[in-house]
Amino acid sequence: MPKILVVDDAQFLRLRLSKLLKEHGYETIEAENGDKALAQYAQHSPDAVLLDITMPDKDGLQVLGELREHDPDARVVMLTALGQQSIVLQAIKAGARDFIVKPYEPERVLTAIAKAMK
Repeated sequence: MPKILVVDDAQFLRLRLSKLLKEHGYETIEAENGDKALAQYAQHSPDAVLLDITMPDKDGLQVLGELREHDPDARVVMLTALGQQSIVLQAIKAGARDFIVKPYEPERVLTAIAKAMK
């Protein structure tokens, strides 16, 4: 069963994403901030990461950079709000495989995860 690390400071979004993924055969691990995300990644070696761009303390771009330093093959899909296109481009250049705009469509999440894991 593929493992997905879900990283978002909004608990309700983490829960919604985890529920969706579990319903489709994925195991999920959650983290509410960048430092916990890095620790969970090191501990669990997930198959892919859903990573929010906007978080307190350490933003998604910083976390993406540190994940890719630790594991150049890290499969990361960024979660973003509308209007963050320039940040999304930075994330793609830094190695993110895809991005999802919030509010997200469940099918888009599943497609992005499947694409990232190829």
